[in-house]
Amino acid sequence: MEQESFRNSIGTVDTSGKRVWAYPKKPKGRYYRYRKYVSYLLLAIFFISPFLKIDGNQFLLFNIIERRFNIFGFPFWPQDFYLFVLSLIIGVVFILLFTVAFGRIFCGWVCPQTIFLEMVFRRVEYAIEGDRNAQMKLDKQEWNAEKIRKKGLKWLVFFMISFVVSNVFLAYIIGSDQLLVEIKEGPLKHLNTFVALLIFTSVFYFVFAWFREQVCIIACPYGRLQGVLLDNKSIVVAYDYKRGEGENGRKKFRKNEDRKALGNGDCIDCFQCVHVCPTNIDIRNGTQLECVNCTACIDACDEVMVKSGMPKGLIRFASEEEIAKKEPFRFTARMKGYASVLAILVGILIGLLFLRSDVQANILRLPGQLYQKEGEIISNVYTYKIINKTTEDFKHITFKIVEPKQAKIEMVGNPDITLDKQGIASGTLFIKLHQAFVTDKKLKLKIEVYSGENRIESTTTTFSGPVTF
Repeated sequence: MEQESFRNSIGTVDTSGKRVWAYPKKPKGRYYRYRKYVSYLLLAIFFISPFLKIDGNQFLLFNIIERRFNIFGFPFWPQDFYLFVLSLIIGVVFILLFTVAFGRIFCGWVCPQTIFLEMVFRRVEYAIEGDRNAQMKLDKQEWNAEKIRKKGLKWLVFFMISFVVSNVFLAYIIGSDQLLVEIKEGPLKHLNTFVALLIFTSVFYFVFAWFREQVCIIACPYGRLQGVLLDNKSIVVAYDYKRGEGENGRKKFRKNEDRKALGNGDCIDCFQCVHVCPTNIDIRNGTQLECVNCTACIDACDEVMVKSGMPKGLIRFASEEEIAKKEPFRFTARMKGYASVLAILVGILIGLLFLRSDVQANILRLPGQLYQKEGEIISNVYTYKIINKTTEDFKHITFKIVEPKQAKIEMVGNPDITLDKQGIASGTLFIKLHQAFVTDKKLKLKIEVYSGENRIESTTTTFSGPVTF
C-alpha cells in the first residue's frame, strides 16, 4: 500500500505513452449475473421506448429540431424547458449523492457506455475471438485466413450493431414514425438524414471498436469528479488489504500450508482480479479513477477464494473506514446535505408539474401600436397564441374578459377557433373599453379562455389608454 507510483499514469498507457490494449477476461459470477439483468432491462427500455406510444404520443421523444419533447408519453413544449432543466439538476444531485455514498457504481451498472461495451460489443468479441488468451494470441499472430475471417466478421457485426443503435438513437430525435417513413422511402429521398445516420454509426463504431474504456478514463468528466466526492466513508469496490496482506504480504497458494502461521495474507497473488478488469488496473492498489465499480474483480476473487478454501469477500463493497477500523457504514452529514437538497428539488419539481397547465394562452399588445380612440371608446389591438399540450382537440375557442367586465372583445377574421391536439392557434383581436373605466395607463386585464362551456385557461394582459380622473 506504500507504493504509489501507479497513480502517476493510467492503466491503459505504458511508460512511453503508448496505449496498452485491454484484454479483460470474460467475467462470471453472481454480480455479473445481476449486472446482466440490469443491463438487459435498460437495453430493452432503450430499444422499445421510441416505438412505444401512449395516447398516440411516443413514450420518449427529444426532437430538438422541431422543439417537441415527450417524457413518459406526456408532451412537453419549449415553454416547459424549466422543468427539463430542473430534472437535469435533480439527476446531477442524485448522482452526486449516490457517488458520495456508493462510489462510481453508476458507471459500472447503469452508464450506457459500459452497458453497450461490456454487455453487447465485448460479448460479440468473446463469441468470435474467444476469451482473453485467445484474443491476445490472435492479435499477435500474422495476418492469415483465420485472423482475417475472425477480425472481418467481428468488425462487420460491430458496424451492424452500431447502425442499428444509430437508427434507434435517431428515432428519439426525429420520431419513430418519421424514421419508419424515411426507411420505407429510401435514403436517396432523405439524404440529410442518411448522412446523419452514417455519422452516428461511425461515432458508435469508433467508440466501441477502438476507443472503448478510454471514454471512461479520459473523456468522461465524472471519473475525475469522483476524486472530489469520495472520502474514506464512501462504499466502493475495495480490496481488504489487512486480510489480504497479513504481516508478511501476499504469497502463492500451496495446499495444506498454514498461511496464518507464516504471517501471509489471504491474497494468493493469482492476478485474476487484474486479468478480469476492463480498465487494466490492480484493485489491490486501492481506489483509482479508472475503476468503474463493475464488480468483475469481486466475482473473480470470490471464485478463487472458494477454490482455495478461504472465505469470500477479500475484494468487496466496503469503505476505507470499514477495512481499516471495522466501522460500519453511516449516513454522514455530507450525505444528509445532498439528500436534503435532492428532496427539496424533487418537491419543487412535483409542485411545478401539478401547476403546469395543459393549455397555455398568451395575449400581448401588438408592439409599436398605440391605443385608438373612437369617441369615448378606447381600443387596443392584440395578438394571441394558444398552445395545446394535450392529446385532445379543443373546438369553439372563445375569450371572456373577467376584469374589468365592461371591456369587450372583437375577433379579427374567423371567430370560430379550433385548437388541434399538440397544436397552436394564433391570431389577432381588439379589446375595447369605455374611457371612463380606464383608470391606469397600463390597466390590467384578466381574460379566460373557453372551449365551448369549459374554461381551459386564464391569462392576463395590459390595456393602454388615456387615464380618466
